[in-house]
Amino acid sequence: MDRDAFRPSPPAEVRAEPADAGATVVFVRDLRHPPATVWAALTDPAQLAQWAPFLADRDLGNVGAAVLTLIDGETTQEDPTTVRRAEPPHLLEYTWGDDLLRWELSPLGSGTRLTLRHTVADRGMLPMVAAGWHLCLDVADRLLDGDPVGPIRGAEAKDFGWPELRDAYAERLDAG
Repeated sequence: MDRDAFRPSPPAEVRAEPADAGATVVFVRDLRHPPATVWAALTDPAQLAQWAPFLADRDLGNVGAAVLTLIDGETTQEDPTTVRRAEPPHLLEYTWGDDLLRWELSPLGSGTRLTLRHTVADRGMLPMVAAGWHLCLDVADRLLDGDPVGPIRGAEAKDFGWPELRDAYAERLDAG
């Protein structure tokens, strides 16, 4: 796909849940690809580099320490990470700085229902987190379809519908 023609899909199913250390956005997305294929996109550093907001220093499919490097244009930030649970191809849980991400993959026909639980300290961040993951998962979906657009990270996301997604998720999360 021509990158300039890329537009995000409509807002996904989302809700907020209280958490011990803040709040969790629960983001649900149905993908046309089987869990093993989605698992590889979530754990393989080469695939993550093509859609995620960060680079991983190793395969995330194994428990233990790792480093995720957030990328925003020319700026990078290394965050220590701990993969807490890796149960291929159904459950992946890791820290990202002070946040906790839990990816749950369930078979859905020939595809996958992906449920991301991203816990943050500040509930006010949830709409921004949801909008960011929305764009990333749109890009991942294109990648898995064999029609990559390349990663959309950091401030560049504003050029691809992030502000509108943030506002839509703010409405949905405030109503929930």
